[in-house]
Amino acid sequence: MQIVRGIPVGAASAIALTIGNFDGVHLGHQAILARLKQTADARGITSCAMTFEPHPREYFSPNDAPARLTSLREKIALLSRCGVQRVYICRFDRSLAQLSAEDFISDVLVRMATKWLLVGEDFRFGARRGGDIAQLQAAAVRRGFEVASMPSILVDGLRVSSSAIRQALADGKLAHASALLGRHYSISGRVVHGDKLGARIGYPTANIELKRNKPALSGIFAVEVEGIGRERCPGVASLGVRPTVKAGAAPLLEVHLFRHNDLYGGDLYGDLYGKRLTVHFLHKLRDEEKFADLDALTQQIGLDVKNAQAWFSHALA
Repeated sequence: MQIVRGIPVGAASAIALTIGNFDGVHLGHQAILARLKQTADARGITSCAMTFEPHPREYFSPNDAPARLTSLREKIALLSRCGVQRVYICRFDRSLAQLSAEDFISDVLVRMATKWLLVGEDFRFGARRGGDIAQLQAAAVRRGFEVASMPSILVDGLRVSSSAIRQALADGKLAHASALLGRHYSISGRVVHGDKLGARIGYPTANIELKRNKPALSGIFAVEVEGIGRERCPGVASLGVRPTVKAGAAPLLEVHLFRHNDLYGGDLYGDLYGKRLTVHFLHKLRDEEKFADLDALTQQIGLDVKNAQAWFSHALA
């Protein structure tokens, strides 16, 4: 997949394009991307997706912006998996925010040689979200391109959206979030050095670097970790600020793997530093909480491990 940063000044050939934030690349996004690919292939043109960095809501209201479901890197990987041939990553700044709907059509869509445009049924664009599908369709007649809209995807009668997934994750309803995503929710990152507390209390962990200061979920979870061997490795993860250990700390993702000794031998956690792992969140065990002391925390971690192992045994039965 080709990645283009910014809006090109011209285009060598016609494209089929869809536009969106694509946070999470959920079932609704996947339906749009499948239709995009099908149409692009049928017409012999390049399938393209345009997304924005930062998220527009992060630009307009950075302190109140919602948690991201996916980092930019994760989003690009998911778009590639959906068959998109080219991704345009447009910097959302003052100039783009002030671009009128009509100028967006002429300076962006036409300049990119857009021949077929697919958007969601509630798509808005341009300064103050002034443009809509009706304006696109009117411009398409004059400018020589086609516009198609995609209805919302429903799961159990509810509209699939990034907001609904964030709410499900925040509420600990991982099964519902998975149903809307079409996969288990996951976070990817490199293993970095921590304070080694887990190893000292008998539960060594792989610390996953977080590129986001506001994770979409928190608590203690049964997880599977991808990126170590050929198969995913089960474990228990803590995602939060560790109130028992440190006050005012940034969120941290720590994973204790169950089968490290018999699968790999040696000091697996030492071997993992620098590796990029993906943590798949399968089931929430409990909320994060502050304990009276380290001994109480250690006792609870042991119980978390047992509960996670019991959940895996039941899930695999």
